[in-house]
Amino acid sequence: MTETANLPDNEPRLETVVLEKGSNLMATLTAAGLERSVAFNAIEALRDVYNPRKLRAGQEFDLVYASDVDGDSDLFDTLRFQPDPETVVLVSRTDDGFTASSDKVALTPVRNVSSGVIDQSLFLAAEKNGMPLSVLMELIELYSYEVDFQRDIQPGDSFEVMFEELRNESGERVRYGDVVYASMTLSGNNVRLYSYKDSNGDIDFYNQKGESYRRALMRTPINGARLSSGFGARKHPILGFTKMHKGVDFAAPPGTPIFAAGNGTVAKIGRNGGYGNYIRLRHNDSYDTAYAHMKGFAKGLKQGSRVKQGDVIGYVGTTGASTGPHLHFEILKNNAQVNPIKVKMPSGKTLKGDELKTFLAKAEGLRGQYAELSMHNRKVASAE
Repeated sequence: MTETANLPDNEPRLETVVLEKGSNLMATLTAAGLERSVAFNAIEALRDVYNPRKLRAGQEFDLVYASDVDGDSDLFDTLRFQPDPETVVLVSRTDDGFTASSDKVALTPVRNVSSGVIDQSLFLAAEKNGMPLSVLMELIELYSYEVDFQRDIQPGDSFEVMFEELRNESGERVRYGDVVYASMTLSGNNVRLYSYKDSNGDIDFYNQKGESYRRALMRTPINGARLSSGFGARKHPILGFTKMHKGVDFAAPPGTPIFAAGNGTVAKIGRNGGYGNYIRLRHNDSYDTAYAHMKGFAKGLKQGSRVKQGDVIGYVGTTGASTGPHLHFEILKNNAQVNPIKVKMPSGKTLKGDELKTFLAKAEGLRGQYAELSMHNRKVASAE
């Protein structure tokens, strides 16, 4: 398929071709009139920045032709395409053949908001009120330092969130960006969180008092999971007798990513008896965390590897003494397992002095912007 733009004489000519199902780039370029040797050299240059095997049917390519030195005929000059909305790939003619480059498309952040009251679950309330899934996952991660999403949320609780949408030059949304403000009211207790870049250039979330909401360790190092077994004595599902369960279990589909609960070093990784595939992280002199029954580990991890809080370290599985896919998670204080749900987590940074004043002013601005966007959205909804 081709589409040709009529341009003035002696100006570059633009032709758009489309990769058909079952075809490849060589066939597409030669069908457009390029000599096989020219198409081959252009594709070879392309390989430096993009693998042609990743191209899919429907991909559009802009072919730019320039007049030759005598101005009598077309000379293939440039191949341009976007393999994804954020990337532009160019293959351009040079004196020696062709050269390729890949550049990111400039995206503009535009803020949007969502809010709702929870009737059955946070997930259903978020879906009902148009909150994108990626934003919901970030919201859960933000509050997972203090909130047990299986027990703490009750009907009548509510949420507010302001997030960014990244748009291209045409104003089309390419993807969703970060959360910049969030508020959750749980059993009458309201906690607002604000994204703030401090004087060192570090970005974190702080509550109304200027206290970092991130803790040294996350209580739930997995998104979208169901707490299937708590800490304490229970009848073991395989052994059949009552045994102390020294962690918590999160049921989730196989392959669900598991995150490092905090910054630390891999102290142990590999098979570990009934734990199956197992990782233990050392966070400081007092705290370790352990992750068991994993399907597999993140690529490149080994004993001694450094990880950051939120890094993917492995995936949910059912290895070892396990009756189904889940994550068994432990927090160890001074080498003794403690209840991850009840243990008091070390707090993070607290803003003070001029830094606190700057933060409070920016927090007030974020609340004001949230209110304006909420009012605008309600007016738009009423007009529709």
